[in-house]
Parts: sequence; C-alpha cells; structure tokens
Amino acid sequence: MNSMVNALIVSNLILWLLLLALIGVVLALARQIGVLHERVAPAGALVLNRGLKVGEQTPAVEVTDLGEHAHRVGGGRRADLKSLLILFVSPGCPVCKSILPIIKSSARAESAWLSVLLASDGDPAEHRRFIEQHGLREIPYVVSEPLGLTYQVGRLPHAVLLDEDGILRARGLINSREHLESLFEAKRLGVASIQDYFAQKSQLA
Repeated sequence: MNSMVNALIVSNLILWLLLLALIGVVLALARQIGVLHERVAPAGALVLNRGLKVGEQTPAVEVTDLGEHAHRVGGGRRADLKSLLILFVSPGCPVCKSILPIIKSSARAESAWLSVLLASDGDPAEHRRFIEQHGLREIPYVVSEPLGLTYQVGRLPHAVLLDEDGILRARGLINSREHLESLFEAKRLGVASIQDYFAQKSQLA
C-alpha cells in the first residue's frame, strides 16, 4: 500500500515538473515571438520614386466622373475638408479587382475623414461595365489620362493619398488591406511611408 502511495506521489511530482518545464518553454517562445515582431517591420505599400514627392502641394486637375459630376483634384483646400484617396485601376487588372472590396469597405469605415476616387483611362463604355460588374456606383469613377500623368502612374493598382489641403501625404502600389492601411498610417505619422518610419526608428535606436 505504501509503495503505491509513494509511486503516486512520485508520478505527481514528475507531472508538476513537466508542467513547469512546459510553462517555461511557452514563456520563452512568447518572448521570441515578441522579439521577432519588433525586428520584422510590417510591409507597407511599395513606393515608386518618380513623380510628385510626399509633402508637395499637388497641382489642380479638373475631372468629371462617369456620373457627370465635376471634381477638382489637388491644388489646394478641399471643399469637403476631407483627405482624398485616389485609386488608379483598370478593368484588365486582376489585382485591381481583388482590392475593390477592401476599397469599398474602407470608403465606408473611414468616411468621416476620407473621400475615395477611382481613376483610370481608356474606353468609358468599358469602365461603365466594370462599375456595374463590381458594384462601384457609390464611388466616383473618373476616366482621365491627365490625372494618371500628373501622378506618374505606371503600375496598378496605384493609390495616392492627399490631405484636406491637397498636399500629397502617401502613395504606392497596393494589393492588400495592410498596404492600404499603411498609407493611412504614414499620413498619421507624418512620414513618406511606413518603411521610412521604421528606417528612422532603427537609426535612433
């Protein structure tokens, strides 16, 4: 009987030791994950070094959307006192189509401070079909080659974020919600891009 009790006590002690060892391993792993999060910066939108620079006043471009509404893009203080996100897309761009649901949800969620404008060039009839296929009637859509030339848009989808005074605050290629939100965060932090922010932070460390 005593031997059985002793064996039970020993087995319980071993189990407790194993549990404590497991807790130690979990804590060590949690610490390592935290270190990795600090070392690996989140990927922001890819910034192309051409055209207007972040922090510059943008020129005024007069455009009319496919709903026949006039818009003045850039060139000074906006009438609605909101920032403006311009997303350059194309009906033939698969990545553009995948990002559209994110743009629509962000337009609704950030409507208190942000207006959204979709832009492209080409055949207006093709773009009207594109609008119908993807349910984009709630977002102004302009077909304007001069607008794309102003911001030196080459690859798509390309996003440009202007503040309420028409100053370029962020820009870059986007293909995910993370990329889009990195533009908003760059504006909030007052930096050209999230990559620049982490580069500055590492220099100060």
